[in-house]
This record gives sequence, C-alpha cells and structure tokens, in this order.
Amino acid sequence: MKLKQFIQQETVLTVAAVLAVLSIFFVPPDAQYAGYIDFRTLSTLFSLMSVMAGLRRQGVFDRLGRALLARTRNTLQLVLVLVGLCFFGSMLITNDVSLLTFIPFTFVVLNRLGSDAHRSLLIPVVCMQTIAANLGSMLTPIGNPQNLYLYGKSGMSMGAFVRLMLPYTLVSLVLLLVWAAITCRKSSVVLSAGSLSAQPDAPHNRNVILLDLILFAVCLLSVIRVLPYGVAFAAVLVCTLCADRSTLRAVDYSLLLTFVAFFIFIGNLGRIPAFSGWLQELLTGREVLVAVLASQITSNVPAALLLSGFTAKTEFLIIGTNLGGLGTLIASMASLISYRQIARELPQEKGRYFGLFTLSNLIFLAILLGVWFILS
Repeated sequence: MKLKQFIQQETVLTVAAVLAVLSIFFVPPDAQYAGYIDFRTLSTLFSLMSVMAGLRRQGVFDRLGRALLARTRNTLQLVLVLVGLCFFGSMLITNDVSLLTFIPFTFVVLNRLGSDAHRSLLIPVVCMQTIAANLGSMLTPIGNPQNLYLYGKSGMSMGAFVRLMLPYTLVSLVLLLVWAAITCRKSSVVLSAGSLSAQPDAPHNRNVILLDLILFAVCLLSVIRVLPYGVAFAAVLVCTLCADRSTLRAVDYSLLLTFVAFFIFIGNLGRIPAFSGWLQELLTGREVLVAVLASQITSNVPAALLLSGFTAKTEFLIIGTNLGGLGTLIASMASLISYRQIARELPQEKGRYFGLFTLSNLIFLAILLGVWFILS
C-alpha cells in the first residue's frame, strides 16, 4: 500500500528511476557514469530551494502579498495583484514556490469576499495564476528547474538568456492582462478598505530573513558564475544547518533524485548508437516543436533533461520546454500544485477547473508558438 501511494505521489521520480535501472542493463556501470551527473545544476537547485523554503517559512511572501492587496479597491486590481504575484514572483522564487505560496493565499483572500465573488472568481483566477507562474518563470535562469539546467549547459550569459525569452514573456503579460479584463467583466466586486485587511503577521525571525536574503544573493552570484557553485552550496548548507535546520525538510529531494535518475538514463542512452542516432535525427531542425510535444507527455523538466543530450542547440530547447509547459496538466509539474489544491478544497469543481485550464493553456500555447514562428 505504501509503495502504491509513493508511486502515485512521485510518479515522475518512479518513472525516471525505472528508466535509469533499465538502461543499466544495456550499459553496465563504469567510470564514465561519474561524468553523467551535472553537479552544478544539483547544487544550485538545492541551494535555491533551501533559501526559498526558508523565506517562505518566515512568511516573507505572504506579507508582500498582503501589502499589495491592501491597496486594491476593485476586482480588476485584485485579480491583477493575485496573478501578478505569481507571474513576477516566479521569475525569482521559481514557479513551484510561487504557486505553493500564493494559491493558498488566494483561497484565503477570495473567501473573505463573500460566496458569490468566491464562486465566480476562484476557478478562473487560480487557473490564471498557474499559467502566469509557468510563463513568468521562463524569463530567468532561476525561474524553473529546466531553465537552471539548460542555462548551465548552454554557457549563455544572463543577459543573453533574458533577451532570448523576453519577447515570449512580454506577449504572455499582454495575454494575461486581456484575460484579467475579461474575467473581471463577468464578476465585478467593489472592495471596502477592510474587506482585505491583513491578518496579524505570523511569527518570524528578522535575523533568519536577513540571512536568507544574503544567501539568495550568493546563489544569484553562483548562477551568473561570479562565485563557484560549490561555495554557494556550502554557504547555504552550513548557514541553514546553524540558523534554521528545519527548513531542510521542505526541500524537494524527490526533484533532485529525479534529476540524478534522468542524468543516468540520458548518459546511457547516449552510449547506445542506434537510439542516439535516431533521436539526433528526429531533433535536427525541429528542436522547439519536439520539445513542446515531449513536454506534453513527460512534462518539461524531463523533456529538457532527455533532449539536451542529443542536440547542441540548447537555446531552442529553452524556448521549447518553456512554451511546452503550456498544454496538458502534466506539461509543467508545477501545474499540479494548483490542481491538487482545487481538488482538495473544492472537489466538485475540479472538472470545471481542468476544462478551463486545458482550454486556456492550448490558446496561450497556440499564440506563443505563433510568436516563435514569426521570430524564427
């Protein structure tokens, strides 16, 4: 029973582990295995997840959200703040952390507006927030796990990465603004000064917050290659153990293990001439489209890990796996965070949410693929 529950909760990790084990039968372990693992990506990912978990535990993002909401006076402003928190927040705190923080926050906020506003706004707003987090995260190397990995593999500068994804991010922002306006036309609520009044701040430690902010800066310096990644990893690990070791329990270790399993699987596939030749031929000239399609089935992080071993055009994979996060519910694993929250809080509405989510994602994906076609 526990095994079944683990497989259901960690499906991607389970599949990755099975593929890694199967590949070992074709390529027995040897000295080359050590070269499969991208320790830079794993160390940086661990460091960022630790720091973000610490800031989230201290309520930093909740207080930011409440401060912004205190200035809202109508439905459009409210929706723009809730969606904007996910869109812009994901650029720095990753799409996963953005949704883990602001989706529950949205439930609390909308519950205070009354049943009618809650019923009409919740599903479209959460759907919009999920799309916003995935689209906002594509602008920066630290916005999502596949960006962090592909950025390190590409050798690009931070500026080159941002310039590559900026057109898609700007178009996404316009689309989100249009969608917010349409949503608010259907549900108009006038907010009183007290309807969104802040709840008392949760207990927090200013010294820990300051330390986490310093560590975040250290992580950024590591990402842009000013500091060695080992220095950032050691600093985060030692400081977290000394100041707030319970934060380490909030790190997504299953994601790190998924990366390791895929590194082994991809490394072994590259040593099987028949398969590697076929995949290289399939990718040539079709990198973006193959990445988008692969993301619909495997999600965009595994797609990035798999395809990166068979093409040198990493910038096309960056575009493809980010746009590929739109589409199916599993195209970006971060999208499951919102779906699980809806399924837990409003099980009768999960079908409606799934339909709106899928339709909206396909529309956004079609438009952004059109942008790619124009720019290519």
